[in-house]
Amino acid sequence: MTDLSSWGVASDSPTAEHYRTFGSVEARGSSDTYEGWALGVADDAEILALIDELPRAKRQANLVFAAMRVAGVPVASWRDARGAAIARWPRIRDIALTHATQTNEAARCAVLLPQLARIPGPLALLEVGASAGLCLYPDRYAYRYTSDDGTVTTLDPTEPSGVVIDCDFSDAAPPTRLPEVVWRGGIDLNPLDPADPDTLAWLDALVWPEHEDRRARLRAAMAVAASDPAQIRAGDLNNLIADAAASAPADATLVVFHTAVLAYLSPEDRERFRRTMADTDAVWLSNEGLGVVPEFERIVPPGERHRFVLAVDGEPVALTHPHGRSYRGL
Repeated sequence: MTDLSSWGVASDSPTAEHYRTFGSVEARGSSDTYEGWALGVADDAEILALIDELPRAKRQANLVFAAMRVAGVPVASWRDARGAAIARWPRIRDIALTHATQTNEAARCAVLLPQLARIPGPLALLEVGASAGLCLYPDRYAYRYTSDDGTVTTLDPTEPSGVVIDCDFSDAAPPTRLPEVVWRGGIDLNPLDPADPDTLAWLDALVWPEHEDRRARLRAAMAVAASDPAQIRAGDLNNLIADAAASAPADATLVVFHTAVLAYLSPEDRERFRRTMADTDAVWLSNEGLGVVPEFERIVPPGERHRFVLAVDGEPVALTHPHGRSYRGL
């Protein structure tokens, strides 16, 4: 339990509320370490004051916690980690200022695949917010979909990649084939090189402490991407989307997709992107958290507020786990 008498009771500042929500909603049941860290930070006036010195976009829990781990803060209870976090704050601050939360979870392909498999191919995939591009290879990974009745549907690529993704599947029929992908491209403010050891180290730090399956999958997926690198353009997605889309082969169906990206845009830039996608001939797959698309709020039950909403051309089709662990059709 947090010792408020020693650390000082924090006010309900936006930063404190962000960490409290992160701990009680996003991390609970998924990472005991990050749940404890987030709830500890939320009630810790001293560490909140340090975090509030960062630019607003750099205060998010995923970024700060990854920076803490790179700086050598031990993966332990907040009580045991707190001293190291404060002592190493200058290093943590520098890491947070020079890095971004470019979580690149290949398992998200498991919740995109049911829709990708429905689209007439061959496919040209364009990911906005691509990071190192690990979600651009849905045809190279193996999948194990477990339905509510215990039935397991397996899909395997022609050549094994070492990436095997497990996903619980409900209220829909799981996909039965892998797509044919003939072109891959991406856009990111800071594209990452999947062959770079420093890139791997940072992406590894973004994986939550207890998620060893994700950590192993990251390394295997990085090898896939490094062996056949996609062209990922550096820059703002709204400025580059038209040119990037025009680069796709004309004889393939263009699919523009993104996961956990639009939350980092201003409301005005989100609306600009939505208008662009409404005017394009591409199939648009969005997989985003609540709050990004306000009209989706009504379809998500109170107990599932942590889930993402998968939409096709703006129409919601499923609730998904943020890291690709489950898919529930709507």
